[in-house]
Amino acid sequence: MTEENKENTAPAAKPEAQALPVSHKFLIGQKVGMTQLFDVAGNLHAVTVVKAGPCCVAYTRTREKDGYQAVCLGFGHKVERRANCAEKGLARKLDMKPIQRLKEFRVADLAGAAPGQTAGVERFAEGEYVDLQGISKGKGFAGGMKRHGFHGGPASHGASDKERAPGSLGSRRSLGRVLPGQRMAGHMGVVTVSVQKVKIVKIISEENLLLVNSGIPGSNGSMVYITLANKKVSVPAAVNLKAKARKDAIKPASKKPAPRKTEVKVE
Repeated sequence: MTEENKENTAPAAKPEAQALPVSHKFLIGQKVGMTQLFDVAGNLHAVTVVKAGPCCVAYTRTREKDGYQAVCLGFGHKVERRANCAEKGLARKLDMKPIQRLKEFRVADLAGAAPGQTAGVERFAEGEYVDLQGISKGKGFAGGMKRHGFHGGPASHGASDKERAPGSLGSRRSLGRVLPGQRMAGHMGVVTVSVQKVKIVKIISEENLLLVNSGIPGSNGSMVYITLANKKVSVPAAVNLKAKARKDAIKPASKKPAPRKTEVKVE
């Protein structure tokens, strides 16, 4: 085979994937661990490191076809033999390996989102506030004091075997049963926990890392869903470090007086 034929039979290079518009502020990440970080002012912050992305857009949901609008992101890849038929079919459609974790994010407007696009940490900025969601650590079977914060019984007068007992669970005659929802001992952990209004302290775009100023539920290596803060973030008032009195240390923002209305007399 000649060199010209070899060049003609060479596989075509894959086109570069387009980026998801930065107006879609959500990502899937993986918790790495916690560390400490100094900011520009010299303040020490305890931060959690999250490897956020790169994620790919697996598919989109439209209101006309599905009844709601959403963008589904995928994070990581799994071995093909561990993927089911649906995951293999989606991977063939996107021309990539089977995706490890999929998550749909509801949106009001798709705004140019399409399957095959990539999303990274460039959609967030340092100083923004986000909401983080993860699965808490499993604690196994826990008693009432650990699970619900019960105070326990007295530790004297011969009650050595009832110090951590939950106490009475229901009445005797009127109902004769335990009401649904009674707080008792049972399985603790492995529930979805959300942490709201968390500040992004630093972004390392080369390694797709987000450093957030809070703890995140779950163990190291667990999945974390990142969205823009849903609630309004109140900015604290400025503190005057040179103030002599405590009441003068924190002052509200000065308001400019409203302009006076001049009346024009008509003779």
